[in-house]
Amino acid sequence: MQAAEAGRTGAEGQGAPGGPGSESSVAPGSGGASRVARTQNAPGPGGDVVSTARRPGNRLHIFALSVPFPSPLEADIARGSLAPDVEPHREAVRKELTVSGSVLAIRWKAEDSRLLRISIINFLDHLSLVMRTMQRFGPPFSR
Repeated sequence: MQAAEAGRTGAEGQGAPGGPGSESSVAPGSGGASRVARTQNAPGPGGDVVSTARRPGNRLHIFALSVPFPSPLEADIARGSLAPDVEPHREAVRKELTVSGSVLAIRWKAEDSRLLRISIINFLDHLSLVMRTMQRFGPPFSR
C-alpha cells in the first residue's frame, strides 16, 4: 500500500511540489489539513487588481481661497478675467467665483482630489498672470 501511495501526485495531492499535499501548504499539527491563504484583492479580467473596499476618494472635497486686491474694481476685473475659464471636468469639479469688497473669493467642490488639485493649480497659474498684468499696466481707471 505504501508503494501505491508513494507514486501518487497532482490532484490526489501527496507529492506535487507546491501542491495541496506539499510541506509548504500543510500546517504543522493540523493533521494534514491544508492552509488556505486569503487574498484581499483578486486579479480582475485584465489581470489588474480590483479592490472591493470603498475608495476614500469618493467623499466631497471643498477648497476655498480668498485673494485680497487693492480695490474692489481690481477684484472685479480679476473675477471677470478668470470666470470665463470653464472647468474641463465640469461635472466633477465645481468652481464658484465671488467678489466681496476688494476680496475675490473662490470655492471649489470635487469628489476626486486629483482633479481638484489640477483645477487649483491651473487657476493659480491664471491668477498669477492676471495679477502680473494688472501690476504691469498700473491701477485701473474708474468705470
